[in-house]
Amino acid sequence: KNAFKKGDRVALVDDLLATGGTISACAKLIELAGGEVVSVDFMIELTELKGREKLDGYHVESMVQYDL
Repeated sequence: KNAFKKGDRVALVDDLLATGGTISACAKLIELAGGEVVSVDFMIELTELKGREKLDGYHVESMVQYDL
């Protein structure tokens, strides 16, 4: 609740992008609290699970992509 102020620009960083559900929920909560999600970054992306599609509209980066 007090991690950032209304209007702050926020980068979300996570280790793994699979289905995108968890990080999508996090982004929505940040926006509901008045923050702006400017980047969503991952170490690993499991491309076949298509989690990136759930994050349409966000700038998404991943360091390593794996096809299952």
